[in-house]
Amino acid sequence: MKGLFITFEGPEGAGKSTQARLLADWLREKGREVVLTREPGGTRLGQAIRELLLHQDHMCFEAEYLLYSADRAEHMQTLIRPALERGRVVLCDRWLDSSLAYQGYGRGLNLGWLQAVASGATQGIKPRKTFLFDLPPEVGLERFEGHDRLEREPLEFHQRVRQGYLELAQAEPQRFVVLDATQPPKALFEELKGHLQNLLAEAGLDNP
Repeated sequence: MKGLFITFEGPEGAGKSTQARLLADWLREKGREVVLTREPGGTRLGQAIRELLLHQDHMCFEAEYLLYSADRAEHMQTLIRPALERGRVVLCDRWLDSSLAYQGYGRGLNLGWLQAVASGATQGIKPRKTFLFDLPPEVGLERFEGHDRLEREPLEFHQRVRQGYLELAQAEPQRFVVLDATQPPKALFEELKGHLQNLLAEAGLDNP
């Protein structure tokens, strides 16, 4: 793949979506071709799946994960892989690690099964780098009033999700960069830019 696949992960209220948008704008100013997307909802089919996932009142945990996987398969096949093949920088707000953290650690589904299903949906393509915005869940949940099914889960659920993220990061230290999301947004953005500049240089993409 000629492009660069970067994902943004973290609990509710960590500010990752805002930082992803800022980074996309910064990269475009530098002359890079950028695709900014999100999961779920990065495709037309994904938008319909997103509505089901976030606002359907009753859903078993296995069905929830399989819907995320359907969105992920469509996302990879129709948007992410083509963009990478064209040499784009792809910034994705959430990816497989969200499912491992939320449906695996949070819901208690078997991680082996989650990974087995994911192997087909992702086509074996992994992010070059994953920025994890780490934030105590009680802090993140105070930043807004939860309105979807996951945001309304009890604090204990979000604590398990955070622990899951940290364990995933510990298992893949070369891929993950753990960021302190309690710091001011401007400071966080400057830290992200530094990491991204190094990453572009490593990938040979520092000169558009």
